[in-house]
Amino acid sequence: MDTSLLTTQNMKNLKNEKSHVLIALFPGQGQINPCLHFSKQLINLGIGVTLTTSLSTFSKIKKLPNVEGLSFAPFSDGYDGKFQLSSVDDFHMFYSSVKSRGSKFIFNLIQSNAKNGTPFSHVIYTIIMEWVGLVAKKINIPSTLFWIQPATVFYIYYYRFTDYSDYFKKCDAKDKIIELPRFPPLSPIDFPSFVFDDVESSNWAVQSVKRQIEMLSSEENPRVLVNTFDDLEFDTLRILKHVTMVGIGPSIPSTFLDDNTFRDDMIEISSKNYMDWLNSKDKGSVIYIAFESYSEISSQLMEEIGHG
Repeated sequence: MDTSLLTTQNMKNLKNEKSHVLIALFPGQGQINPCLHFSKQLINLGIGVTLTTSLSTFSKIKKLPNVEGLSFAPFSDGYDGKFQLSSVDDFHMFYSSVKSRGSKFIFNLIQSNAKNGTPFSHVIYTIIMEWVGLVAKKINIPSTLFWIQPATVFYIYYYRFTDYSDYFKKCDAKDKIIELPRFPPLSPIDFPSFVFDDVESSNWAVQSVKRQIEMLSSEENPRVLVNTFDDLEFDTLRILKHVTMVGIGPSIPSTFLDDNTFRDDMIEISSKNYMDWLNSKDKGSVIYIAFESYSEISSQLMEEIGHG
């Protein structure tokens, strides 16, 4: 783990003040365990942590970690575990509900803790949760983005939504070589397809990332916590001049490192069944396809996928 963040004067002050940090995460499987692991690092420094996300996540977790220094503050997103995805518009409505209800909840939570003598000293929020930073700014509490993806991804998004916006729109030809500042030449196939699209016609998640990048580019010397470490992305972490990226990873489930205390999953599946099946297949013969936390795949679609 890169401990550069944990040795800054800011983090020393947090530790000395027996600080309390609020971490707000989007209600999706991919965000739970990185935030739990980061919480563990903070708690080991003597910093109290409160994790907040919607009931749609909490309702699907069978057993939350019971650890001193860690508390949970769920809020209603209007669905509370009963959300069903049938179209992209449904997810947009879900996100809008999370944003609307979550903004009010977090605002009230911060104010309530301050009145009770247990104020939050810092707010940390994840990708697609840029509105949390706006809530914190409104109450004059420092906030920081926790980018749970690699630094390289942040670097690409940063240039896509700032200086190189028009450049990307003209680079969707398959034989085009894409050259970004201080970065090796790449082809369009190396990028997510949406970076070549018109942002206004992109989905809610892309628009959220765009707003986040715009917020950071308007700040003076912003700092972003990234789920990576020096040995993996040493140059990339130092490649942006306007943004300081700090590697605090790898923020992966603790079961891969030491114990199983800090891990939670929205969907519990026994690893034995699929590992036995995978081990029975020839090397390189299986393709892995991911459908995100809220996708509900119909039996017909599963059959089509199975047929290739």
